[in-house]
Amino acid sequence: MTLQAPPNRLNSHGNIRQVGVEIEFAGLPPRDTAMIVRELFGGELNVVSPHRLLVENTRWGEFGIELDTQYAHPDKALLEDPHAQDSEWARHQHQRRIQFHQKTRELIGDMVTGLVPTEIVCPPVPWNELEDLDALFAALRKHGAKGTDASLMYGFGLHLNPEAERFDADYLLAMLRAYLLLAGWLRDEIKVDITREVLPHANPFHKAYALKVLDSRYSPDLDTLIDDYLHHNPTRNRELDMLPLFAYLRPDHGHELLHAQLTKPRPTFHYRLPNAQLSQPGWGSAMEWNRWVEVEKLAANSDALLARCAEYIAEHNRPMLTRVKEKLSRWLRRER
Repeated sequence: MTLQAPPNRLNSHGNIRQVGVEIEFAGLPPRDTAMIVRELFGGELNVVSPHRLLVENTRWGEFGIELDTQYAHPDKALLEDPHAQDSEWARHQHQRRIQFHQKTRELIGDMVTGLVPTEIVCPPVPWNELEDLDALFAALRKHGAKGTDASLMYGFGLHLNPEAERFDADYLLAMLRAYLLLAGWLRDEIKVDITREVLPHANPFHKAYALKVLDSRYSPDLDTLIDDYLHHNPTRNRELDMLPLFAYLRPDHGHELLHAQLTKPRPTFHYRLPNAQLSQPGWGSAMEWNRWVEVEKLAANSDALLARCAEYIAEHNRPMLTRVKEKLSRWLRRER
């Protein structure tokens, strides 16, 4: 597969744009997964806890590997309790609580291994090196990792975090518009698994928000763009989650979602839609990146973007009965 170049290859500092990749899967516990990562990309193993490991100092940076449930990992708030040092007795009691807590969390992790996914959070990778990263997906497949389509219980996904080219409102609006216009095409191309459709993690945007954003009269500044997004999408569970980027751009914004524990501020889009298709030979981050690049291409073509916006608005302003009749007629013609 030929890796597609985005229309804007560099970030605002003139450096190659990077992409963060996250993948969930079953069939391999975190320690075995970490060993595969180290074998492929070098680095040193750091066992944070029995079910959370790091592979540090690889060619790109730090890989995080863990069971994807907070209950398998020690609670950081307990470990760092400032009141535990008040007296010798308090320190002793605190140490006993920590030991019991760590053992309990380890046992929980042992029990749920195989029921909850293992997750790899890759370090930012230059977009033109994603084909090298895909050696990881081939190795996971070889060692028995199972993706979304291996079971109706597996609502696993692959997330891409493409670095934004720049941060002005015009650019971000163009990207949102392009995504809204191509969301249906992306879902058809990916063939989003039924389990992931039912689960809330990658919900589509509501039509009311799409109609607002795609209207040619909509020309917000950055703060308005962020506030409108939060008003219409008060959730992390969108197929294109803008919260990490907005939290990065406006760290002092008052909305609670931008300060939630699971919202990690970063200068990237958070694209949550793709399945984890580990059973498909040749599948990996490069394939999903190529699909994402179609969004960037449309966003960069202002004439085509405005024309597609106008078509969308015109289509959805027509009477619903007329649209239903036309869709039914097209379906009948295809069936003949």
